Amino acid sequence: MRYWLLAGVLGFMTVPVAWATGGNPPPQPVGKQGPVQVSAEQARQRVAQHQAEVLRLEQDVARQESDSRQASERLQQQDQAIADLQKQLDALRAKPPASQH
Repeated sequence: MRYWLLAGVLGFMTVPVAWATGGNPPPQPVGKQGPVQVSAEQARQRVAQHQAEVLRLEQDVARQESDSRQASERLQQQDQAIADLQKQLDALRAKPPASQH
């Protein structure tokens, strides 16, 4: 029931708009009329710009991946150093205390 009521209200709201425009689509804004004609030279320039942008982005990704690998290697080295120090600490704790005279 509510669906039909809502559909009716929306229908009544759109009828005046259709009458006002005479059923024709609304005019397009100035400067937006028809398909945009692009010359072959403009198209080549755009392609070249996009290719340059893609190249720059690929270089950025490669640099970030390299930085990430280096950071990962540093973390692995630090983890290994921590593990070595932990082993040394465990070995020191396992030794019986030195007897005092």
